Amino acid sequence: MEHKKAVWITGTSSGIGRALAIEFAKNGETVIATSRNKSLIQNIKTDLGSKSKNVIPYELDIRDYNSIWSFFSEVSKSFSINCLINNAGLSSFKPSYEDSVEEIKNIIEVNLLGAIYCIKTVLPSMFSRNDGTIINILSVVTQKLFTNSSTYSASKNGLMAYSKVLREEVRNKNIRVLNVYPGATKTSIWPNHILEKYSHRMMTPEEIAKVVFQIYSQKSNVVTEEILLRPIQGDL
Repeated sequence: MEHKKAVWITGTSSGIGRALAIEFAKNGETVIATSRNKSLIQNIKTDLGSKSKNVIPYELDIRDYNSIWSFFSEVSKSFSINCLINNAGLSSFKPSYEDSVEEIKNIIEVNLLGAIYCIKTVLPSMFSRNDGTIINILSVVTQKLFTNSSTYSASKNGLMAYSKVLREEVRNKNIRVLNVYPGATKTSIWPNHILEKYSHRMMTPEEIAKVVFQIYSQKSNVVTEEILLRPIQGDL
């Protein structure tokens, strides 16, 4: 029996990840929604009404490769992951010399290593089906220098480089690798004082999610591989 296709989205408890889960579920996609806080994912269902059945929440820490494999093995009994969206992310908004080693390790493990672990997990099944989509929610920090974000910038630039190489290596397997670079978006990753000052000119997670779903939905020979999204008034 063929398993039902599903989209796996990481970091779905808030922000862009939450908006992505809602947008994809509203459009009929089965969403495997993971986060370190499963109870927050449950809240998504209240916004979806009859579509709430399309979201299946799992608690998962993507820093732990063994946990990812256990999760994936369980999910694969019922679902075929045809799309992975790497969205989970952390930042610190401090000068590089103030970041502790523990903070640096945490950001790199979530933003870079965690995303790579997830990619490594889904690739074998995508290879066997000769089909798949990997979408990375990166950042405008890959396009422009921002102070007080050194480790975050390193992690996102690292994932960008990894994904661009991966893309060329998996083209012959009919696997699409899409990189999305959002500018300032109104999410809890920002400190409160920044949100209070600039939220009126930031993009919303819902706006980002709609664009991501549009590019995911392109099923022709045309692939939007790189997309930069900025508020109309530009960067902060």
